[in-house]
Amino acid sequence: MEQGIELLQNTAMALHGEWGIQMPDLISEETILKLLTLRMADIIAQGPGTFYQLMYRLDISEKKLREISAADDAPARIARLVYDRQLEKMRSRLQHRQSRSDATDPDLTW
Repeated sequence: MEQGIELLQNTAMALHGEWGIQMPDLISEETILKLLTLRMADIIAQGPGTFYQLMYRLDISEKKLREISAADDAPARIARLVYDRQLEKMRSRLQHRQSRSDATDPDLTW
């Protein structure tokens, strides 16, 4: 569970740094998604150029974006895609960090 909390905190910090989202001291997935939904609505309102550039940078599928762009709750669905992508990146970083520390652990070397 501790790793889950660390993952959530790292994701919130990344979203703060990359998207300028102010996170409260007590965070939850629900809170992050609400704040990210508001940010997505702002970005969508800026126009498709900015929006698609950001989605490309995050490596979010254009096909998925097209499928949900006409939905009434498109900002919330896009926020979920962005959140899931950030979680994926954070999990990868945590695993990489863990495997690096395991490799340097003297108890694990022969």
